[in-house]
Amino acid sequence: MTRTRVAALAALSLSFSASLAVAQDLSPNGVKTLAPAGAIKTTGTWSLGTRAGDFVYIAGMRGIDAATNTLVAGDEARIRQAFLNMKLIAESEGASLRDAVRLVVYVTDMYRFRPLVNKVQEELWGKGPYPPRTIIEVDRLNQDDICEVEGTFYAPAKK
Repeated sequence: MTRTRVAALAALSLSFSASLAVAQDLSPNGVKTLAPAGAIKTTGTWSLGTRAGDFVYIAGMRGIDAATNTLVAGDEARIRQAFLNMKLIAESEGASLRDAVRLVVYVTDMYRFRPLVNKVQEELWGKGPYPPRTIIEVDRLNQDDICEVEGTFYAPAKK
């Protein structure tokens, strides 16, 4: 085999491998798994989010610093970080916080943490309008965290 053919076959093989890697991030129906640069790292059998058509679904985000993959210190700072982690994933698909169509917030103490969630949302969304939100008190979260927020965003797919 000539060097030209070997190089051509190597390039073709590399191209094919790259297209397989992209295809593996899509389900048979085109659901795209999300893991943008700068996001936290998952620690189990879950993904940060998915895109299905014009909607982006983001898993429960907690107050984890992506640089260290550890929880942020301080209640308000941790709640803010959870929202910022969600925001980063939404923005990676062209959505802003204003494009949120639904939020679900889990807190371990409604009395203590709901006011902080409201404060952080007002800081991030301004004076509104705010997306529909459900806030639920739960007994416990992973790593004994205090808050987890998940969101659904509208972000029309680019054709």
